[in-house]
Amino acid sequence: MPFKFSMKPTLLFLIIGIMAVSCKNERSLEQDIAKINTNVQIERFDRLFANVDSLKLDNLKTAYPFMFSEKYPDSLWLAKSNDTLQVQLFDAVDETFADFENTETEIESLFNHLKYYFPEFNPPRIITTTSDVDYRNKVIVTDTIALIALDTYLGTSHEFYSGIANYLKANLNKEQIVVDLAEAYAKKYTFQQERKTLLDEMIYFGKLLYFKDVMLPFKTEAERIGYTEAQLKWAQANESYIWRYFVSREMLFSTDSKLPGRFINPAPFSKFFLEEIDTDSPGRIGQYIGWQIVRAYMNQNDVSLKEMLIKSTEDIFNNSKFKPRK
Repeated sequence: MPFKFSMKPTLLFLIIGIMAVSCKNERSLEQDIAKINTNVQIERFDRLFANVDSLKLDNLKTAYPFMFSEKYPDSLWLAKSNDTLQVQLFDAVDETFADFENTETEIESLFNHLKYYFPEFNPPRIITTTSDVDYRNKVIVTDTIALIALDTYLGTSHEFYSGIANYLKANLNKEQIVVDLAEAYAKKYTFQQERKTLLDEMIYFGKLLYFKDVMLPFKTEAERIGYTEAQLKWAQANESYIWRYFVSREMLFSTDSKLPGRFINPAPFSKFFLEEIDTDSPGRIGQYIGWQIVRAYMNQNDVSLKEMLIKSTEDIFNNSKFKPRK
């Protein structure tokens, strides 16, 4: 008995020591990243266009030629800026984003992390606009420009979103801007061969979510995946059951084209076709499981973020030693 008693506190102290060192290393890393000190300048094209007139239009087109299609005459752009519904949209955006400081700080932090892990990264021009509430294209990223449609981030309960399904408008809020921006960059840096199986889809989205783990340490896990805290807790609590469901039904390597719609794509809930679980589950549960597999892989292997993002599905899955929470 004395021997057993003496080992427990030793093990406890060892665990505490490892955790303390790990936390210290993480703080040191974040301090180094913060020193990069990216300076972001937000260009409020939405405001400039809202106040455009025939005298200002030529200057605006010169400064932002990519925002104006040559197919349309100046009269159309002027009419659009004065359209009643468009004016209401401008006013709503101006009210919601009267203060952009917090969002700007988050974007700067994201860019600091991108520059640290991808030294070749050059911060783009950040341009805000409106898009007639095109919530399927909230952020568009190129090598030199990042467009953010502010009218898709007015808040979940905004009247402009009344006709949009609840599961879609759940993330139409300003806190999600930097998360969507990070995902857009994750897609640029992630390579994966043609996604044929459910596991391919799971690993691909797991890579994107792990990318956000690294780039957005200031965001919660729920925010990174776009879940509520309750939805995240449900996924964590049912992780083992979900995994058994996929394995027992031989879904992981299935090429059934219906599976992404059931477990990967945005939806009000994941479709297990089981009455006792479907309505409680969040959508995109396959993405969540893929996230945990990629996390397990990174914990088990000495691999950089860059290297992981181009690894094959087979490599990540076979070397992850993934075991779901019980």
